[in-house]
Amino acid sequence: MSIFKTFKTIFAKAGEPRIDQLDESLEPMDRRGRTRRDAREGTRALIIDDSPTIVAALKKFLRSAGYVTLEAGDAERGIEIARAERPELIFLDIVLPGMNGFAALRVLRRDPATRDVPIIMISGNEQATEQFFGTRIGADDFMKKPFSRFEVFARIERLLDGDCVPHRIIAPPAPSNEPNPA
Repeated sequence: MSIFKTFKTIFAKAGEPRIDQLDESLEPMDRRGRTRRDAREGTRALIIDDSPTIVAALKKFLRSAGYVTLEAGDAERGIEIARAERPELIFLDIVLPGMNGFAALRVLRRDPATRDVPIIMISGNEQATEQFFGTRIGADDFMKKPFSRFEVFARIERLLDGDCVPHRIIAPPAPSNEPNPA
């Protein structure tokens, strides 16, 4: 076991998703030699976050890979931009001034213009309940702050279809406790 993996195993918190769980075949040193699958050049990503630092980091990561970025500092403005610009991917913070990210996610999922846009929720809170609740109401993935460049692109790569276009991951419906009518 590599020293890096040993530290991750020792210091990982129970129940917390770890980067090595995204793709267990990736060793930290091996990821540099691995060809990363990116979305097609010009893919539009909307970043909805009130932290200038987070926006700047995501912008830098995404633009270096050929993405076009759109930014909003609050949910209301983010929803306006999403409706007008139709981005192919949205990064949505949970804690925002005014409307929070969960409320914004509900609005985006109910709007025919934005319901099919993949959304990655981001939060500085380590609570697994946020991840669960976000996916329950329509988030496609969840990323905890602080995040690395590697994690951002690993999350995006999970959402890419065969044409390198981000798409929603639609989970099968939860099993019902109702008896089968057949």
